[in-house]
Amino acid sequence: MPATQETSKAIPSVGTQAPDFTLPDSNGSPVSLASLKGQTIVLYFYPKADTPGCTKEACGFRDAIATYKKQGVPVLGISPDPVEDVKKFADKFQLNFPLLADADHKVCEQYGVWQEKNNYGKKYWGVARTTFIIRDGKIAHVFESVKPDGHDKEVLAWLSGNSK
Repeated sequence: MPATQETSKAIPSVGTQAPDFTLPDSNGSPVSLASLKGQTIVLYFYPKADTPGCTKEACGFRDAIATYKKQGVPVLGISPDPVEDVKKFADKFQLNFPLLADADHKVCEQYGVWQEKNNYGKKYWGVARTTFIIRDGKIAHVFESVKPDGHDKEVLAWLSGNSK
């Protein structure tokens, strides 16, 4: 097993600096956390493009994006898929916010969401569905063990109850 998989990092704690990154979006254009400095950001990690749970979660954010924009809160989705898969997913479901490709899962590792999983006794490494609220460059809140259905509303409720 590669060394990175033997030593998965912990999820960053609330109040700590959010790890910076630059990743390609579905069009191959670089997007960096630093470019969104000073904003509150929803950063969600999902396991795999165009799978049932990930589609439900992404479409929830898509359908609620006007509310996020009204609050001035960008939404970014990250998966360990290659750019081509992320683009197909974004196009197929007309996703109206950036999806970022972390094909080597380095950013997933930085955020502690690249974890060993167990499915019917089969162990493998993948993304634990997790959402971070980043405010002024720091982790403001972490949603772990996210359920895709209604997650967009759960995040909006947190944002509404925890404005600056």
